Amino acid sequence: MRVVCEGGRCVEFHGPADITAEKTEAIVNAANSSLMGGGGVDGAIHRAGGPSILEECKQYVARNGRLPPGQAMLTSGGSLSAKYVIHTVGPIYRGGNSGEDKLLASCYQECMTLAERHGIRSVAFPSISTGAFGYPVDAAADVAIDAVLKALEQATYVARVRFVLFDASTFRAYTAAAERLVRTRPQQKVEKASL
Repeated sequence: MRVVCEGGRCVEFHGPADITAEKTEAIVNAANSSLMGGGGVDGAIHRAGGPSILEECKQYVARNGRLPPGQAMLTSGGSLSAKYVIHTVGPIYRGGNSGEDKLLASCYQECMTLAERHGIRSVAFPSISTGAFGYPVDAAADVAIDAVLKALEQATYVARVRFVLFDASTFRAYTAAAERLVRTRPQQKVEKASL
């Protein structure tokens, strides 16, 4: 399924799938603040991309300190098919009343801003914060898709965003959220063709 926006830009949904196998120009890593790798998507990207990604992360932390939640930074893609990895730190879910939605939206916005700054045309996102950080998938999907659609409306370079979702239930949550959100945006439409 995909959402087509004005100018032919689109948001695609793919899953169950492995983000490390994506051939988009950039993939997004749901990192932790230390940028030293970890479990889930973070560990998979570091393992598949090889040691050069970790080395760039170490250099970033040495210069700038830990990456705060809601922010993003860029490294090369190492051994991945993707040329770049955009690392972002999602919020830990604490019940929904601690600004988690704003921090999560900021993750997606900051990643899109970095992609624009580097002239990147295609970006693949995982479902940020819904693993070990405990963000409910349905709520996260609403925030993620809304933030990406808003960023695409302003984009100059980014033409394709793909949500690469690890399992079938996450895929269903994201596609249902997309269908809900598009109903309120007449300039966008849903296409159900398989990708």
